[in-house]
Amino acid sequence: MAQQHPPTADAAWTPEDAVVMCVTGDPMLLEDCARVAAVAGARLEGSAGFGDAPAVWGERPLLLGADVDDVPPRLRGDLVLVGRSSERERLWGRAAEMGVEHVAELPEAAGWLVEFLGRRRIRAAEGAVLGVVGGCGGAGASTTAALLAAAAAARGHATVLVDGDRVGGGLELCLADESPPGLAWPDLAAASGSINPDQLAAALPVVGGLTLLSWPAGTGPAAPMASAASSGVIEAARRAFELVVVDVGRGREGIEEFGWACERVLVVVPGRLRAALAGARVVQELPPVPAGVLVRGGVAEGIDRERLAEVVGAPLVARLPELRSVRTAAESGRLLELARTRHVRRMAADVLDGFLAPAEADGVLAPRIAEAGSAGARSAGARSARARRARRTQSVVGAA
Repeated sequence: MAQQHPPTADAAWTPEDAVVMCVTGDPMLLEDCARVAAVAGARLEGSAGFGDAPAVWGERPLLLGADVDDVPPRLRGDLVLVGRSSERERLWGRAAEMGVEHVAELPEAAGWLVEFLGRRRIRAAEGAVLGVVGGCGGAGASTTAALLAAAAAARGHATVLVDGDRVGGGLELCLADESPPGLAWPDLAAASGSINPDQLAAALPVVGGLTLLSWPAGTGPAAPMASAASSGVIEAARRAFELVVVDVGRGREGIEEFGWACERVLVVVPGRLRAALAGARVVQELPPVPAGVLVRGGVAEGIDRERLAEVVGAPLVARLPELRSVRTAAESGRLLELARTRHVRRMAADVLDGFLAPAEADGVLAPRIAEAGSAGARSAGARSARARRARRTQSVVGAA
C-alpha cells in the first residue's frame, strides 16, 4: 500500500522533532487525528498499516485506528487506540482484544488527546521510571533494585527507590535497622489528583543518600492502594527525580499497578534454565514496554548468560555475580554498603548507560498512566491481558 499523506500543520510553527505516528486505513479518521496533532503542536505522519510505517514509529507517540487488524504482538504502553463515537462497540471491542491502555473516541475525546500529546512534548523535564521484577521466586529482584538505586544515587543521579510489593515485608528493612522518618505508602493512600513533586520529595525518608518510598515493615495487614493514588505518586516522583527505580514484585498486583508506568523493565533471573523459563512467563505478563534481562550469580554448566536471556525473550542487559555478604547485609539493614563494590558499580553502569540510554537520548517518555479528562477518552488501566479482555468486554456490554 502507498503511504498516506495527511494534512499537517504549518511548518513555520510546528517543530520538526514533534512527530506523531498514526496507523489507520480510514482517511477521515486520519484527518481528524492530524487536526488534533496540529493543535498539540506536532506533525502527524500516517500509514495504512505497520508494513508501511517508518521504522522509527516505535520511538514516537502512536495513534492506532480501530480498523487496523495486522498489529504487532507487543505494542508500546503510550499507544492510543482511536476511533469514532459512532463505532463505539467496535472500538472498545478492539481495546479489549488488544489490552491497550488509552482509548479515545473522536471527535468527543479531541480535547483529551490534545492534552495527552502536549504532555509528551514536555517529557524532557521528567525522570525515567525503571521497573525491576523477579523472573522467578528468590531471584533477588528487591536487593537488585536497591543496589541499582543506591549505585545510581552514588553516581550523582537524583534517585528514589519505590517499594511496589505491598506484601513483600517492607523494603526499608534491607536499607536501615529501623524505620526511617518520613512518609510511607499508607500515608499516601488518600492522595488524589495532582501531587506536588517538591513536597513529595521533601517528605520521603532518605537513607544513605537514597530517597525511599516503602511499605512499612510489620505483621499487620497492608491495605491495598487505590490506583489513582499510586499512579499520582509515581507521576510526582517522575517529576521530582531523575530516576525512579520500582521494585515491582512478581505478583500480578505489582505488575498491573506499576508496570505500566515504566519506561523499561529489568527482569532478574538466576543463572539456571528453569529460572529463565519462569522469567519467560513473567515477560508475557508485562506491559508492552522494552524489557531486558539481568542474570544474577553464576550459570549452570553448559549454559551461558546470552542463552538464558534468549530463553527469557529479552536482551541481556547486565550481570551481577554472587555477592557473598548480600543476604547478611540485607537482613541487618546494611544493603546500601554494597552499592560501591566493583561488581555493583559495573552492573549499574550497564543498566544506566546502556539499557536506559535509548529512553534518555530521545527524552524521557511521558507518563503512561493518565486520567481521562474528556468525554470519550478513558484509561483501560494496568491489568494483565486476560483480565483486561474479560473486564473490558463486560464494560462494553454494560455500556451498550
